[in-house]
Amino acid sequence: MELLWEIAGWTGAAAILSAYLAVSMGWLKAGRTFQTANLLGASAFVLNGAVHQARPSVAANVAWFLISAIALLRMRPARAAPVVPAATPPTPSPDTHDTAGRLTGAGISGECVHDQ
Repeated sequence: MELLWEIAGWTGAAAILSAYLAVSMGWLKAGRTFQTANLLGASAFVLNGAVHQARPSVAANVAWFLISAIALLRMRPARAAPVVPAATPPTPSPDTHDTAGRLTGAGISGECVHDQ
């Protein structure tokens, strides 16, 4: 079982150092892949440090994990706003007046008809 914890520690070191090297050399941008490598590496370091009772290492790597986790959460795509259906204007009743002052719906226009 001791070998498993050692492998976890060395794998964590490789993940974090590889990500740092790749970003520093410009081979990788500090995005999701970088933060994921840091998160997994820190997790492995926490396991290794806890087994060896290396409290300062555990504390530093818990912080490293939290920083990476928060960064990944902030990189999530924003949720689209819910689509609200457009309100349909109310249908006027037959005896309401429109804005021109004419009676609508009943076929009466309210215009004066003059005989010539």
